[in-house]
Amino acid sequence: MIEVYSWATPNGHKVHIMLEECGLPYRAHGVNIGSGAQFAPEFLAISPNNKIPAIVDPEGPDGQPISLFESGAILLYLAAKTGLFMPADVRGKYQVLEWLMFQMGGVGPMLGQAHHFRLYAPEKLPYAIERYTNEARRLYGVMDRRLAKSTYLGGPEYSIADIAIFPWLRSWKNQGIDWAEYPHLKGWFDEIGARPAVRRGVEVLAAERKPITDDQAREVLFGKTQYTRR
Repeated sequence: MIEVYSWATPNGHKVHIMLEECGLPYRAHGVNIGSGAQFAPEFLAISPNNKIPAIVDPEGPDGQPISLFESGAILLYLAAKTGLFMPADVRGKYQVLEWLMFQMGGVGPMLGQAHHFRLYAPEKLPYAIERYTNEARRLYGVMDRRLAKSTYLGGPEYSIADIAIFPWLRSWKNQGIDWAEYPHLKGWFDEIGARPAVRRGVEVLAAERKPITDDQAREVLFGKTQYTRR
């Protein structure tokens, strides 16, 4: 039984979806990032960057328990563990890795900034809103062009690249996106969203998450608590 320490966010849902797709038994433990649970010593022991998700697999590659943080690393680990959603051939593998890195280095950070300045920043900063909304649109355009000539982002088969990117696009309205401008990406988005394992994955811990509306949660997520040395 894989222990998953997570929350209902795009990065959390990546791992929830992967576990559902692979059919691996797991138990989800909610780490309420609005209340500061990510700073608890027991969580920091497996996720030193105080970010969700993290996992503990009691049956690691050498038969011993292994803990992992960083959602991209977890996806790679689960793909290797199961032999699923990663091409066996070298060329195909690196195509998938390109798009996984695209998510980790671009889609996640930039759409996260779009969310922050459009929704959560204490003051509306037109420059920041315009900058990150435009970057969101640029990234959507990159994916739309890719899917005009490829069935999936990493190639002809569904892979961890698709699993990594899909949860970030579920908040397209908050990113200032008009789907009419990205027809190939919209078709892919609808197809992925209809997969039974994806539907199950995005429901994991979803009932526990509440909107960020109070000052305490905003301070924990964006204020000095986040930067306290531990």
